Amino acid sequence: MTKSININPPIRKFLTADFQLSTWESVKPLFDNLVERTINNAEDLRKFFTDRSELESYLSENFAWRYIKMTCDTGDKEIKANFDHFVTEIQPHLAEYDDVLNKKTLESPFLDELTDTGFDITIRGMKKSTEIFRNENITLFTEIQNLSSQYQAIVGAMTVELDGQTKTLQQAGVFLENTDRSLRESVYRKIQERRFQDHEKLDELFNKLTALRHQIALNAGFENYRDYSFAALKRFDYTTADCFNFHDAVAETLVPMLNNLAKERKSALAVSELRPWDKAVDAKGRPALHPFKGGEDLLNKTIECFTQLDPFLGECLTIMKGMGRLDLESRVGKAPGGYNYPLEETGFPFIFMNASSLMRDVITMLHEGGHAVHSIVTKDLMLNTFRNFPSEVAELASMSMELISMDFWNVYFDNEEELKRAKIQHLEDIISTLPWVATVDKFQHWIYENPTHTVEERTKAWVNIYEKFTDSVTDWSGLENYKSWMWHRQLHIFELPFYYIEYGIAQLGAIGVWKNYKENPEKGLEGYLNALKLGYTKPMREIYEAANIPFDFSKEHIASLMDFVQAELAILKK
Repeated sequence: MTKSININPPIRKFLTADFQLSTWESVKPLFDNLVERTINNAEDLRKFFTDRSELESYLSENFAWRYIKMTCDTGDKEIKANFDHFVTEIQPHLAEYDDVLNKKTLESPFLDELTDTGFDITIRGMKKSTEIFRNENITLFTEIQNLSSQYQAIVGAMTVELDGQTKTLQQAGVFLENTDRSLRESVYRKIQERRFQDHEKLDELFNKLTALRHQIALNAGFENYRDYSFAALKRFDYTTADCFNFHDAVAETLVPMLNNLAKERKSALAVSELRPWDKAVDAKGRPALHPFKGGEDLLNKTIECFTQLDPFLGECLTIMKGMGRLDLESRVGKAPGGYNYPLEETGFPFIFMNASSLMRDVITMLHEGGHAVHSIVTKDLMLNTFRNFPSEVAELASMSMELISMDFWNVYFDNEEELKRAKIQHLEDIISTLPWVATVDKFQHWIYENPTHTVEERTKAWVNIYEKFTDSVTDWSGLENYKSWMWHRQLHIFELPFYYIEYGIAQLGAIGVWKNYKENPEKGLEGYLNALKLGYTKPMREIYEAANIPFDFSKEHIASLMDFVQAELAILKK
């Protein structure tokens, strides 16, 4: 399975080797060339596709670096201005030309002659894009992009004081695993109070975002932004009804499991009431797991973990390390969260995260590493559209990596007991992940189905939905304000609406990949990589089939997968 990785960027055939974007005028002639080009046969059309792909890949990477630099330092005004310039001066033109080029492509009489694998998927997406494109929405998308960057700035500036030191909320979160319960409570309240301090500002920001999104939907002929989003996200393989079925299946199957875990935790901690600050600490009173010391150690250990799984996987991260394509440690002024950003022209992505020495940081690194491998194994596909896979496939890559790497987590731990604890913690986190995904997704359906809602109505809806998918054991008395605005921490709701159900679908797929791997490691890993290598050249269901897993999130399938997870947990807890 091991193979060498080509680290050389592709040779430009349409852009000159020294081309650099400065203003819209600098790149406009390239778009005009595509618009005005005569296409006389299928080969001309194929060349048109590849030239367009090369141009769009360059611009995608140019924007990516602006975004990456902004999230690495949210306080740098020059970096922010550079990002804003692309959003306001370049992006609106790209949207217009995208529609023009799509229409030119779809009108070509030679379209049916492009029978190469993947073209049908790309053309299907183009047709949907032209259906929903409206010129009047371009300025609205620009406004939304600018507002979304405000969310990053607001949340990135949140800090608390602990023992005379300024900590990011991610750094402060380390103390929630401390065995001193009074310390955990104090830190929890400080973190939540800091979030609550900006709740009105974030609510106001979100009101603007929802109003703009609703107008975009109306302009495009949809009743609401949810329906528009399903079209824009090109969800050809499932419907809103499937999402509702997923919500119901999770509530029926997973919530009883959450209650059992909460009861076990309450008993093990020997507390009269289980409180939110009791959820992350080790239930047996053992100190928090600290599987690495700093970002460099985390990266090196993850490279070793990947290498033991398969040398090719380790090589992927090693090359990225040599290229400086990672920023891992939390610091003041850095945006929250973590991501793997594909860099479409050079082919090797960038991993961003906020590590603070906890086990959850290892999971984030493994997760983003799975995305990185996906980017690398698809970087040489012919078109950028083949490399822009849907999130349900992208998250399958990342979530599966979290699980199939578990046999090699010994690189992070010196003793067997800590290794078992880490695995148990992760599997129990999966049990809580699916209900959280259902919560966030159902909440977004409510938001956009009710576009004229008030802040008060939205808050009430959030609480009702949250309580449907959480355990009934945890005591929230006196903390109602914190629970009511808990959704503010989920950046997807602000920046990537409706990008969340994918995590649930992919989590189910990842458990399936892991189950295959446990039964036959070589065949399981081969199926995983076979699925990844397809990029987006096949329908989603066929990509899942390539990994030898069903694209299924019915109650029966979820229950069978949870039986498998619980069986693995039982083995670890012996």
